[in-house]
Amino acid sequence: MKTIYLALLTCCLIIPFHADAHEAHSAKKGVFTKHFNESLFKISEEGLFSVEILMDEKEYKIGKDVIGLIVHDDHDSDVEGATITIVTSPNQEAVVKPPVVTEKGDGLYIIANLNMQRKGSWELRIKIKKKKVEDTATFIFPAAIMERMASGKYEFGSKK
Repeated sequence: MKTIYLALLTCCLIIPFHADAHEAHSAKKGVFTKHFNESLFKISEEGLFSVEILMDEKEYKIGKDVIGLIVHDDHDSDVEGATITIVTSPNQEAVVKPPVVTEKGDGLYIIANLNMQRKGSWELRIKIKKKKVEDTATFIFPAAIMERMASGKYEFGSKK
């Protein structure tokens, strides 16, 4: 009988500590790397991905109405095989073709048919889905261009 009580007491003590440790681990968000000085950078809303927009030909050659996206997960690893959805608001009514996403490997995705030279204030939402993990990074233009961050490491939630 003592053995049963001892076993129950042990379970009651261990299970809450295990649950707390799991919550603490899942609540910790990663550190993300911004690679280029002239790129735009955001950590997604839930801190699951980072998105770096390559849109300037100073550090890389992309092309007209084409941008590059570098996507990393919360371990700062390249995200390959993700589904990337591009949504603009207000909608790009002048564009005949919708944006086309092509994966290039090593976390690089090329987005074609995206007019970045729009007038006025507009929003670019980048939705990333990798298996069951899904998150969104939103850039507000033209403000995003003025808020460029230096290359380096950034933590989710930091105001660096």
